[in-house]
Amino acid sequence: MYTNKQRQVYHCIGLMFFLSVVMFTIIQIEHISIQKVSEPERIERQTRMEKEIDLQNKSTHPISVNFSTEIMQRMELLAEHPKESTTWDIISSNCSASLSFLSTEWFTSLNSDFKQFLLYRHCRYFPILMNHPVKCAGDVDLLMVIKSVITQYDRREVIRQTWGKEQTINGKNIKILFLLGTSSNEGERANHQKLLEYENYIYQDILQWDFMDSFFNLTLKEIHFLKWFSMYCGNTSYIFKGDDDVFVNVPNILEYLEASKDTKDLFVGNVLFKAYPIRNKMSKYYIPEVLYEKNYYPPYAGGGGFLMNGPLARKLYGACETLELYPIDDVFLGMCLEVLQVKPVQHNAFKTFGIVRNENSKMNREPCFFRDMIVVHKLLPPDLINMWSLIYSDLDCSKKI
Repeated sequence: MYTNKQRQVYHCIGLMFFLSVVMFTIIQIEHISIQKVSEPERIERQTRMEKEIDLQNKSTHPISVNFSTEIMQRMELLAEHPKESTTWDIISSNCSASLSFLSTEWFTSLNSDFKQFLLYRHCRYFPILMNHPVKCAGDVDLLMVIKSVITQYDRREVIRQTWGKEQTINGKNIKILFLLGTSSNEGERANHQKLLEYENYIYQDILQWDFMDSFFNLTLKEIHFLKWFSMYCGNTSYIFKGDDDVFVNVPNILEYLEASKDTKDLFVGNVLFKAYPIRNKMSKYYIPEVLYEKNYYPPYAGGGGFLMNGPLARKLYGACETLELYPIDDVFLGMCLEVLQVKPVQHNAFKTFGIVRNENSKMNREPCFFRDMIVVHKLLPPDLINMWSLIYSDLDCSKKI
């Protein structure tokens, strides 16, 4: 049985979804004239992008993480003197496919999503559809940035009602943003977009760019946020970046940051050392040797959740600009850290594979363990609500431990 508090949260989610559907019905009439113009343009643009051939781009070299003194100096200048731009400067996503891979044998064996990533890998930046630079107005002590997709409204709503609530704790100003692309369901894209627009109208906490949300485009989401942060967030001290299915203990984050306030280039999480590229073609994480020839990846933090300071985020933006995009976003960020010669710090309170890796273990459902963690992945909305209620009840762990 659910507690009264849980019922209230579920009731709020249900009410918000109902209002979204009603609002969608109302605004569809208002947007129909716009849709008649914008949708054909989008379809025409997409068709043109798929048919055009970029004969000038013939690079098939593996991704390199080598860097020169000149590149390092440019990145330092970018971090110290970011561009004084007040608006997102990408206004078109008209980018031609690079077909230089088509003649290679290894390319033909890839799945369609992987092929799409490689054909458009050079298309690095896209227009912004929803923007909230005011989130970084003034001094922000902790900016929580969550990767999400349009259809996972319930996850975003539960986060807003629990650990992602914007607030001030002991004088520390905490803000939240959700990072999204466009819907991957072409048939439902217009409907999903209107519902998201209404959600954003209510909460004003969504950054959305005009690229399709997919596993292979998570790296796009990474570099778009780093660019956005470098443009708008000059007075933001720290960033927590994570998925929309994690439990986060914000007071524990603040306690850790206070103890680490003198650490330069802070980057901390559940760090994987000597992880190797997967060569099994059936794996979601398959990487052919032509894209990465080394035996091991550089150290990187699991994408479920990690912390970094603001100055490092601005340096990472410059570092990422020196690399070709890589299809695994966690690994790509590790490559950017390697360019900067920054080593990510392992912390045992970041559990991006659960408290323990055995999903059926009782430890993964024990609130007394969660109370001492910073991040635990992964919890779906009902589990997150339940765990949140237990941790902030009269929890007595002395009898359990």
